[in-house]
Amino acid sequence: MLYSPIMTEKIKINMVSFNSLGIAKSPKDTRVVVAMSGGVDSSVVAAILKDEGYDVVGITLQLYDHGLAVQKKGACCAGQDIHDARRVAEAIAIPHYVLDYESRFKDSVMENFADSYIRGETPIPCVRCNQEVKFKDLLQTARDLGADVLATGHYVQHQLSDEGRGKMFRAVDDNRDQSYFLFATTQEQLDYLRFPLGGMHKDEVRKFAEKYGLQVADKPDSQDICFVPQGNYASVIERLRPGASEAGDIVHINGDILGQHKGIIHYTIGQRKGIGIGGRDPLYVIKLDPDLRHVIVGPKEALEISELVIREVNWLSENDIPVGGLDIMVKVRSTRPPVPAVLYPVNEKGMAHIKLHKAEYGISTGQAAVFYEDDRVLGGGWIAEAKTCFS
Repeated sequence: MLYSPIMTEKIKINMVSFNSLGIAKSPKDTRVVVAMSGGVDSSVVAAILKDEGYDVVGITLQLYDHGLAVQKKGACCAGQDIHDARRVAEAIAIPHYVLDYESRFKDSVMENFADSYIRGETPIPCVRCNQEVKFKDLLQTARDLGADVLATGHYVQHQLSDEGRGKMFRAVDDNRDQSYFLFATTQEQLDYLRFPLGGMHKDEVRKFAEKYGLQVADKPDSQDICFVPQGNYASVIERLRPGASEAGDIVHINGDILGQHKGIIHYTIGQRKGIGIGGRDPLYVIKLDPDLRHVIVGPKEALEISELVIREVNWLSENDIPVGGLDIMVKVRSTRPPVPAVLYPVNEKGMAHIKLHKAEYGISTGQAAVFYEDDRVLGGGWIAEAKTCFS
């Protein structure tokens, strides 16, 4: 069953009348909690659903933490954004609540972010935020408010099966697709969530914002992690984990010591510039060894990855993974397109194995691997091991 928030006619299936959100009620009798970040996307979701006659409630989470993050315009759920969300709610005449999730956000997202970097990984805090805060605590709050669904401004498509089970698909707008960041959404959550913007392009969304006279119509999208101003993640880690920037050796994969670094938290897999060694052939960060405090470098070909071990696998398909493996497309970085691979079943330790048809470069532990069948999201997991040619 497909639905669209900009459909005005009800969908009739098996003689049961469904509204545009796939609920067997009239819009006025359907309560929708909208997660309002203060940006144009979630604001448009709230405005469209209100215009369609739904009983809309806006909720904004206050997430920035005890001065560790500098509040800035365009950052998710900081001071200015809360103000913008409140103004939008007033303009479209819906109730709006601000919930203080600072402690929860710090414990579930920021602490994990810092520890992951110290382990030599490259974390994705936006996934953890969706997994541990927005689609967990906020979803429960929506249920407590009597909401039939929770709607967000994420760019993914959502379909309901005849049994009412949710399925996730890539957004129509490839440049905006956020399915990579939502792989950890559970089936229970997916049944309850709605993503009204998945079938739209960004320019369409801004036109809707102008149509409804929203003051955020021209507000720029945030480019940084919300609690990492100007991308300076090392300073945030150092404040959360004093002493995290321990010096160590920069070591070539052949064992030669090439120089000194000021802490592995300043480096990421695949990095070429700013390593701190010059006058040589191009060298890249190949591996980070937190135990020895080594930044290991080498030529680009040493970054080739053809096999991955995945942990914390979240599986969203109704079919099991065959013993002989399943042909999939897998996305191993948020900025890269999905590539062909074979996914093997999850073992007794909760790990899955992936073999890429063609080697990829610069894959880091701590990143996500998201599985697709055509445009459908089958699930995903965290990269626990990326096997290089010298692993």
